[in-house]
Amino acid sequence: MSQVIINRGRGPEIAGTRITVYDVLDYSTKGYHATFIASLFRVSSQQVQAALEYVATHKDEVMAEYRQMLARDAEGNPPEVRAKEASSRAKLLARLAELREAKNGGASGAGHSGGQ
Repeated sequence: MSQVIINRGRGPEIAGTRITVYDVLDYSTKGYHATFIASLFRVSSQQVQAALEYVATHKDEVMAEYRQMLARDAEGNPPEVRAKEASSRAKLLARLAELREAKNGGASGAGHSGGQ
């Protein structure tokens, strides 16, 4: 049987998937059963069990990385990404306003051609 947990550079993951042991750990630490986790990720219970066994075998290393991941997640996006998000949102809202104005006929009728 081939190796169930591999590392392609993103951290340990279930072979043939993009599901990391950290994905499995997220649900396991919240009390979800391995069968539920397997159905959620559409993998076998044996694959989930292999991920959990990997976590148990490499507990110190995995938990240290997991805590770092949670801390980065809690920090949110860096300021430059938040600025880009705000800019994109402003552009989207402006475009939506333009589309609504055009749909409602517009106050000046700009952009509307043809004789009615």
